[in-house]
Amino acid sequence: MRYFPFLLLLVFVLFQACKDDEPGAEEQPERLQVSYVYIGEQSLSVTGENTGISTNEPIEIRFNNPVNLNSAEDNITLLNSSDQEINLTFSSFDQNKLLKLSHPPLAESSSYTLTISGSLEGESNETFEGQVYNFTTFTPPLVLETIEIDDTEINPAQRIKDIDRNPRIDFYFNSSITAQDLSDYSSLSNSGASVGYSLTQVNENTISLSVNQLLEDYERFQFTISSDIENRINKPFEGLNLEFYTQLDSTPKFPQISDEELLTKIQQQTFKYFWDFGHPVSGLARERDSSGETVTIGGSGFGVMAIIVGIERGFISREEGVTRLNKIVDFLGTADRFHGVWPHWLNGANGDVTPFSTYDDGGDLVETSFMAAGIMAARQYLKEATPGESTLIEKINALLDGIEWDWYTRGGQNVLYWHWSPNHGWEMDMQIKGYNEALITYIMAASSTTHSIPADVYHEGWARNGAMVNGNEYYDINLPLGHQYGGPLFFTHYSFMGIDPRNLSDQYANYWEQNRNHTLINRAHCIENPNNYVSYSDECWGLTASDNHEGYSAHSPTNDLGVITPTAAISSIPYTPEESMDAIRFFYYQLGDRLWGEYGFYDALNITEGWTADSYLAIDQGPIIVMIENHRTGLIWDLLMSSPEVQAGLSKLGFNY
Repeated sequence: MRYFPFLLLLVFVLFQACKDDEPGAEEQPERLQVSYVYIGEQSLSVTGENTGISTNEPIEIRFNNPVNLNSAEDNITLLNSSDQEINLTFSSFDQNKLLKLSHPPLAESSSYTLTISGSLEGESNETFEGQVYNFTTFTPPLVLETIEIDDTEINPAQRIKDIDRNPRIDFYFNSSITAQDLSDYSSLSNSGASVGYSLTQVNENTISLSVNQLLEDYERFQFTISSDIENRINKPFEGLNLEFYTQLDSTPKFPQISDEELLTKIQQQTFKYFWDFGHPVSGLARERDSSGETVTIGGSGFGVMAIIVGIERGFISREEGVTRLNKIVDFLGTADRFHGVWPHWLNGANGDVTPFSTYDDGGDLVETSFMAAGIMAARQYLKEATPGESTLIEKINALLDGIEWDWYTRGGQNVLYWHWSPNHGWEMDMQIKGYNEALITYIMAASSTTHSIPADVYHEGWARNGAMVNGNEYYDINLPLGHQYGGPLFFTHYSFMGIDPRNLSDQYANYWEQNRNHTLINRAHCIENPNNYVSYSDECWGLTASDNHEGYSAHSPTNDLGVITPTAAISSIPYTPEESMDAIRFFYYQLGDRLWGEYGFYDALNITEGWTADSYLAIDQGPIIVMIENHRTGLIWDLLMSSPEVQAGLSKLGFNY
């Protein structure tokens, strides 16, 4: 009997085995599962936050096994936030494993619930646990599609110029926005000061702006819409910063006078800089109107020429002019000189050198050449038969004879050096090479009767054996010499305030053609205005060295900062009389309220940057007086070219004149 329990267990096991082998025994089906749910390119999560969902893309649901389509249509629903069911159209792919549910466009910025019921069955009667996906649709941004100013579409990414002073600005958005909303988040200003304006609702997507008063001319205005407006409209908005410049008020700022009267007025007003503002001790010209005791040798050389013009024009008497010239020459005779060469700057009270830079505290040969040309022209103007003037002539000759031009070849090299200092020697190491403003330096050096240079110094040093030749065309205008596009216009002024370029030529160039074409290229660049600066035109042109909104720079077509410097166009009047006169009229009548001051035209202006200089510089003032006079009478040209030394020097260097 002890084996009986084991026999019962064996019988039970065998019975169960036979039962499992009976036909018709059922297997449990595999569960139906979701592999993924996508709307457009975004995957939906059961637990995560589903935001920014597309409003018009179909819903894609992939299962691990085929789905019973009838069951799917009954058990998959999409409800909005009001529990209203959204009509779905079912399509199946991949043997019914992939369902695509098309639907009408969903509402923007709205909540929806996608429910896959637990009653869903697979094709093989697989069961499904059920899943719920909550999502919020995409909120499209408010987009400013178009801006029109006075019915002309503009691009806010570009500089917008010449806008009417009473403009209408229309803003076209991609969706509805109210004028009140825009008003609360927008502003119009000029240089930080608020400007009154009104907004009008044109239609639900369009708002029009009008100003409450006539805007200032030639000014930059800024209209902004803050991106914070999205807190009000519940839509993203990137914000707007619209800048535009108003057109010029063409009303003449001064009464009309004849061109000749205007030229005289400019000369006389500019002359005051050298006469009224000349240093009381030395009589020399201050570097600028804020320089205190600092006087400039080169600018004072221009000032000497200006005194001659002042006498001839009746701005001062001859006696007054000669007295001032005596003061200047006497001071120059006692001031610091370095092998006869004056420094760039002097203290106008005691004649001590004022360092121009760390190592530039000695002689400056280029500045000295401007002074040498000035006092030589004055010598030619003075009358040897007049006792007071004959003595002055002798003092000028002594100064000229003392300039050791040949010392500045640095031991006999075939090139002139710009600087030498007893403290730093040749540390500046700057050779004077063409082409720039320093042609006069080589001419005056060759003209010296005591320390002349051989012609090879000119040809090898200045002309670089012909390497200074350009010969290219810019704006279809040939440029014989120098830099690309010519460089700043003072290259055409400084050397030619006394040297007459009208018949001047050598083996390298015709200098009248050089100066005229250089000027025309500079003007053509301003007309072309590749940088889209405000104010540039066929009447408002001229790029040269001057003050600017950032400090000081030698402006040119290749260094164009938006700065127009009046001396550039005015001092080019011998070369471009009509074009320069157009500029002169524009500067005086149209911009005179900005540009005209105590000593004539201020140094420069940049309308784009909202900047006008309040400064005057001697090296910009001098050419205005002298070059206008050369245009009118050839006075200074005739004087310097009458010098036998200059004639000999020009011939020595191979010039025809």
